[in-house]
Amino acid sequence: MSDCYLAIDVGGTKLGAAIVDVGGEVVLRDRVATPPRDVWPALARLVRRVLAAAPSRPLGCGVGCGGPMNPDAGTVAPLHIPSLRDFPLGAQVEELTHLPTVVDNNAKAVALGEAWRGAAVGVRDFAAVVIGAGVGGGIMVGGRMLEGRLGNAGHVGHMVVEPEGRRCECGGLGCLEAYCSGSAIEAETGRPPQRAPQAIVERTGLLVGRALAGLGAVCDLKLAVVGGSVALGFGEPFFASCQSELDQRARLSFTSGFRVVPVGLGQMASLVGAAALARRAHANGRA
Repeated sequence: MSDCYLAIDVGGTKLGAAIVDVGGEVVLRDRVATPPRDVWPALARLVRRVLAAAPSRPLGCGVGCGGPMNPDAGTVAPLHIPSLRDFPLGAQVEELTHLPTVVDNNAKAVALGEAWRGAAVGVRDFAAVVIGAGVGGGIMVGGRMLEGRLGNAGHVGHMVVEPEGRRCECGGLGCLEAYCSGSAIEAETGRPPQRAPQAIVERTGLLVGRALAGLGAVCDLKLAVVGGSVALGFGEPFFASCQSELDQRARLSFTSGFRVVPVGLGQMASLVGAAALARRAHANGRA
């Protein structure tokens, strides 16, 4: 009997694949750097390797990918992976693996994973934010994922934090992602985010806290779990700056005490989250 899921994470800097058991434990995993072009062939090779090593045939496959997405067309259009713009990722993965496959935004996947096995177990209303090559989010309300009209709800990276600020990849001005994403920080400093100066680390936390204060007021939230290579790499100084800004701005009676914490699943959050997508689809009879 199958007792696992195939989990795939498609990010701007790395591609990951794993076998995750039905209890949310990562059994095996592999990853490669996201190439500047020909991303699908690289991902397909990675997935074949992981499937070949799987202890049993997975129940289904979950894929977390940067957005936005077009569910009507079945395509993805991650801003930081140009070669996957308008790419039919779900259909291609399903053809490759012969597994029922569900694709969703990778930050929404992280929210599901954190509710299943991470820092938000037992919490019905919270936000998950992923700060890596881009900035994504997923919002749980009443224990259910906030989907939106086209399934693109949660794009916190495109909340405006600096009016008339920098141009963002989306075409707008002053988006959170234009300041806090790994690609934006590298463009500004000329060095990778892990070597960013302290002032950038603290500013990143401040701007994320600013965005979360607004999100908490709109969605009635008191918890945010934050992950991704940039946030986790920055560590405590980032989280302290973020919490300080939240404390200053979240002053309504129902947002007072809003906490921001690291994802409980650490570097495994994206892969366990992708497995959570497959788990949810399987439970709903869609995979």
